[in-house]
Amino acid sequence: MDKICLLVVEDDPLVLIAIEAALLDAGFDVLTANSGSEALLALAADDGKLKAVVTDIRMGTGPSGWDVARHARERSPTMPVIYASGDSADQWAVHGVPHSVMLCKPFAFPQLITALAGLLNEASEAAAQSEG
Repeated sequence: MDKICLLVVEDDPLVLIAIEAALLDAGFDVLTANSGSEALLALAADDGKLKAVVTDIRMGTGPSGWDVARHARERSPTMPVIYASGDSADQWAVHGVPHSVMLCKPFAFPQLITALAGLLNEASEAAAQSEG
């Protein structure tokens, strides 16, 4: 069985490395982007390999994590999305895509893995119901 590939979007290099390492240790394949613009390019080039997005929200100039998630959902309506932010959690209800998860930084990596597993299971069940 192929590993599940995730897009991780984070502008802080140390945080990006730590999240990537935790996800690799958990058995995922990881594609990283250090800006919203880079993430949008990765999503545009995706051929269906990406199964979920983990994104920071505020990443300087350019598209935000909110924008990245909306773009991911336009391409795949059931794409699991996890937001990770140190200061934007209060805006999640207004700007976040439905059926997403918000993790407040700093978070424990098991929280991230658990959230991913839950969202990936929901997406898999939704896909199975639409096929059958």
